Amino acid sequence: MKLSYVYILANEYRTTFYIGITGDLNSRIIKHIEGVGSKFTAKYNIKDLVYFGEFSDINQAIKREKQLKNWHHDWKVNLIKETNPKLETLKL
Repeated sequence: MKLSYVYILANEYRTTFYIGITGDLNSRIIKHIEGVGSKFTAKYNIKDLVYFGEFSDINQAIKREKQLKNWHHDWKVNLIKETNPKLETLKL
């Protein structure tokens, strides 16, 4: 069974978020850190992993990603704080 991940990256000040989906969280985060993950993350220096969720069904992961992308900023912060109260950069 292949796992999928929905993840949230943040900039240094935690004011801007990026939500993505991947089947290989480690390599995807490395690409963002190197500045080749996406134009948006490179432009706004968004490199800090602050949240991720694991899914066994890719369709559920896609559904969750779309849902989170439509959330207000405060809702995203509250979700992150459920597992990462200080909004610290997570280590994999």
